[in-house]
Amino acid sequence: MRLVQDRIPKGHRLDPIRDIQVLCPMNRGSIGVRELNTVLQGALNPVRPGEAAAERFGWRFQVRDKVIQTENNYKKEVFNGDIGTIEKIDPVEQELSIRFDDRLVTYDFGELDEVSLAYAVTIHKSQGSEFPAVVIPIAMQHYMLLQRNLIYTGITRAKRLLVVVGQKKALGLAVRNDQSRKRYSGLLSSLKGTSR
Repeated sequence: MRLVQDRIPKGHRLDPIRDIQVLCPMNRGSIGVRELNTVLQGALNPVRPGEAAAERFGWRFQVRDKVIQTENNYKKEVFNGDIGTIEKIDPVEQELSIRFDDRLVTYDFGELDEVSLAYAVTIHKSQGSEFPAVVIPIAMQHYMLLQRNLIYTGITRAKRLLVVVGQKKALGLAVRNDQSRKRYSGLLSSLKGTSR
């Protein structure tokens, strides 16, 4: 939290919300996406008494929050992985507006299952994106996902600055593990026209 809130912004003149992205191997755990989003939101965009907010699906959404689109929405022209910032919340109309680059997109509160906080996102979700600064927490609690290709993907998301924080043992394990987990999707049999 101190890296994102103080050290990197002061040392590199970067905005902690707009320019720094925390990338995690997993969603769960004490240094997973869910926990870090809660902690970072509290530090970087604390609750302001009297300011409108929307509470849905276990998240509190506030103006200035960094959010990510979690599924394609062709009607709104926003896609899985797009990151934006909440600019306006209207509790009367039950709507909020999110700025994605140069576009402002309006969501009904009932559509908020399509977005989640994005102070921290998984390395997998970050594929195809780049950020001025990236912080990657790595620990043995991520044992099952510690693989060289995952770490490589996270590292290559950083344009100017990369900080890897955590356990040396976990990073060493990930760098030595060049075995990708096999996926059994049934795609090959479907393409051949056969069933399992």
